[in-house]
Amino acid sequence: MSIQTSQDLIDEVIHRSISKIYPSETEFEKALKSGKQLTFYVGIDPTADYVHLGHSTNYLILERLHKMGHRIIVLVGDFTAMIGDPSDKTSMRVQLTKEEVEANLKTFKDQIGKILDFNTTENPIEFKYNSEWLSKLTFKDTVELSSNFTIQQMIERDAFKKRLNSKKPLFMHEFMYPLMQGYDSVAMNVDAEIGGTDQMFNMLAGRTLLKRYKDKEKFVITTTLLEDPETGEKLMSKSLGTGVGLNEDPKSMFIKIMQLPDSGIMQCFVDCTRLPLTDIGEIQKRLKGGENPRDIKAELATEIVTMYHGKEAAEKAKIVWFSEVSNKQAPINIPDINFTKDDNLIDKLLELKIVDSKSNARRLIEEGAVKVNGSKVNLDNADEQLRDSSILTIGKKHTYTIKRI
Repeated sequence: MSIQTSQDLIDEVIHRSISKIYPSETEFEKALKSGKQLTFYVGIDPTADYVHLGHSTNYLILERLHKMGHRIIVLVGDFTAMIGDPSDKTSMRVQLTKEEVEANLKTFKDQIGKILDFNTTENPIEFKYNSEWLSKLTFKDTVELSSNFTIQQMIERDAFKKRLNSKKPLFMHEFMYPLMQGYDSVAMNVDAEIGGTDQMFNMLAGRTLLKRYKDKEKFVITTTLLEDPETGEKLMSKSLGTGVGLNEDPKSMFIKIMQLPDSGIMQCFVDCTRLPLTDIGEIQKRLKGGENPRDIKAELATEIVTMYHGKEAAEKAKIVWFSEVSNKQAPINIPDINFTKDDNLIDKLLELKIVDSKSNARRLIEEGAVKVNGSKVNLDNADEQLRDSSILTIGKKHTYTIKRI
């Protein structure tokens, strides 16, 4: 099949949600421009029964690459999950049993399939399990794998250094994890691996092994982690039990996104949505211009919930959040209120018999009793705030969904 090599597509792949590319961005761009079909993969260990928004970044990149015509593999680490990835861990990760792993991965394909189309017949996206080859390695094979690395290389790893310095146990089997993940690249004979910056050591191990076993170069593409830029803390972590799962219901997904720190809004737009970067740039201008972060975060939540559950479910989830959570009201069925292009808010307040005069309507607005999506309405631009599907609240007793007709 023909490979798309337009500069716009390449630029988005290279620059959106990307931290670093090995051996270099220049070499990777050259490969993308070559017209050759490349094989890319992302691996995920089923250490929990859900895939979260932090993982979605990598699958959205795979989606872009698939649209360009490249071969895509989604790899489930059902074998490596039983070892336990020591990446970025201050103590040994709990090893899972085969039964626990199988229970966790039951819906993985369905969850990832919310982003990647596993049903496409043209250039099918592959879904693999690394137990297919890792479970067949002999002890001799494992010794041979180990001979490609030194103990010095292993203990240079930042997470291992910290544990050694703090005199915390470092177990022999933990050294095996990067070897196993590295061997995945050899078994699948890939051209590139994509993963978070916390996976860099493991992915580079695969680059070493692919060079040794097949004399082949491999691109290692590290992606940005969803972190709070102010604290450096991960916004999504399976091991910590935090994050927004792709299997969450619309209401839960919307609420959890609204609970994310304001400082993480823009990165989530870049890493977790399909919105063009030009549109995201306009949103950032609005945020810097003083627009209420809560309203922009509601746009983020609506965009993400729409991706996974559809527009109607997203709008309902937004209504629930503004009525039950933001305004701390009991769950209610919110009636619609129609606005034509000629209607204005003050006349509507009179029409609804909430006030008995235009002066009282203005007073209500000036006192902050009238809100759209939880933000006080400004008299100077009241009509501009009345967007379709927004939630209009007047005092504590009146709530409506705005419908523009």
